Amino acid sequence: MSADDRLFTRSYIFMCLANFLTAFSFFLLVPTLPFYLVDTFGLEPDIVGLVLSCYVVAVLCIRPFAGFIADMFPRKKVYVISYILFALAFVGYMFAFTDIIMFIILRVLHGFAFGALNTTGNTLVIDIMPSSRRGEGLGYFGVTNNLAMAFGPMTGLFLIDSGNYGQLFFAALLVACVGLLFATLVRVKWRQPLENVGKVFSIDRFILLAGIPASLAFFMLAIPYGMTSSYIAIYASEVGIVNGVGLFFTVQGAGLIVSRLLSGKRVDKGFITQTISLGIVIALFGVVGEAMLSLVCGFSMDMGYVLYFLSAFLIGYGFGTIFPAFNTLFINMAPHSRRATANATYLTGWDVGIGAGMLLGGTLSVNGYSGSFAFGAILVFAALIYFVTFVAKHFHRHRLR
Repeated sequence: MSADDRLFTRSYIFMCLANFLTAFSFFLLVPTLPFYLVDTFGLEPDIVGLVLSCYVVAVLCIRPFAGFIADMFPRKKVYVISYILFALAFVGYMFAFTDIIMFIILRVLHGFAFGALNTTGNTLVIDIMPSSRRGEGLGYFGVTNNLAMAFGPMTGLFLIDSGNYGQLFFAALLVACVGLLFATLVRVKWRQPLENVGKVFSIDRFILLAGIPASLAFFMLAIPYGMTSSYIAIYASEVGIVNGVGLFFTVQGAGLIVSRLLSGKRVDKGFITQTISLGIVIALFGVVGEAMLSLVCGFSMDMGYVLYFLSAFLIGYGFGTIFPAFNTLFINMAPHSRRATANATYLTGWDVGIGAGMLLGGTLSVNGYSGSFAFGAILVFAALIYFVTFVAKHFHRHRLR
């Protein structure tokens, strides 16, 4: 292997560490902020959801602009500045306990910083890895998110066990600062600036137009994933599964990690659309398993538990296969100078789908959550047909490399 094909360079390792610490500090707050809002401001659960959703809306609003800025200016500078703002937001949480409006404003600003940081980071890591190992590199990079997802929430809940939210925010700040240190140590080669910079207000400066069909497929797949993330624990208790409910996410995380370690190499061999199709098929089996859970549990609880955890692994493995392949698909349809715009389009489809899944999962659960998950299974099947019959062909017509 030549030096140009070396993946685990100093800068790539630092990017992975910075990304892990970004995600870890983020996931420290995911399960703990609802408790903080109830304990500090006495909010009702429905109001808590509205307050927390401000973060997601802010992330969605900033992504297209973050992609443009990261293409127009040196990406490392944009990444480091975004990281500084992301870390400083944790300081704000320590002083936002007196006013709920102040907390909402801070939450929006934090969402802007995270959206810019996440979009730029996903692009910067592509800049520093060899193109011949891009799928593999994105797979390993994604594992850092999965590890943070596995350990961050648990650590956050442990930190607030004593009721001291100050130490939670301080821990998140400390973790983010260490991540910022690693971010500053990344070395990036010079790249060609954005072409036609004067054409700032053209829509294709903020969205990769060629990537819209793929973004729609990604959006369809994200809806059942959002349902699973939000409602699987409630659904499990509804059908009688009471032991080890939280292990669903551990098993799902294991599937994500295993598939990411394996699928990237297949992508690097040129099997991008084939890998995505395979991942969707595997995820479909998992989501169908979720939809059938109430029926199987009614027949046998032992079989219900088996199906519960098997579905978790299949969903994790399927989506873990899809992620790096989809990311590579978007990058391969964009000029090198517009990678961040491609990433912003890719991530926006996912974010909107996750939000839609959260809303639809609750709306469709009037007669039980099995209906919600059945709808999710139908969507995954529709996404498979749409991808195979249209998106894959569209990609091969518009790919640049």
